[in-house]
Amino acid sequence: MKVLLDVDRKHEETSVTIHCREMDDSIKGILDFLKEKETEFIIGKKGEEQHILKPNEVHFFHSESDEVHATTSEGSYKVKEKLYELEEKLSSTTFIRLSKSVIANLYEIHHFEPSFHGTLVVHFKSGQKEYASRHYVGKIKEVLKLNRRDS
Repeated sequence: MKVLLDVDRKHEETSVTIHCREMDDSIKGILDFLKEKETEFIIGKKGEEQHILKPNEVHFFHSESDEVHATTSEGSYKVKEKLYELEEKLSSTTFIRLSKSVIANLYEIHHFEPSFHGTLVVHFKSGQKEYASRHYVGKIKEVLKLNRRDS
């Protein structure tokens, strides 16, 4: 991989361009790193108070009705972003979609357990649990490399 750096005061803002033949894990890692730097915090509302939440402190995001909540070890906070917006902003190597209504922090997951009809029960370190829908199980296994065969 060739890296070019152009430092010049005439540039009004920093921009990153990646030229590649195909998207691979190293490119995804670079993009995720840049996303993480861009999203340093998320504002969560609890009652009338607004809290600064660091993405790595969030166990999972889930939607209920028309609201999205971030669950941390300190409790649940209402956030203004929609799940698809969070999915775009957050690192895909840290956060993964479990269902239409849940995005989870991989580093806060304790273990998985098979459930009915090909779904998974996802147990978090906090003791809470959510369900991964059948539609997303393949992607979860791919990310976690669960479907690799041991020799």
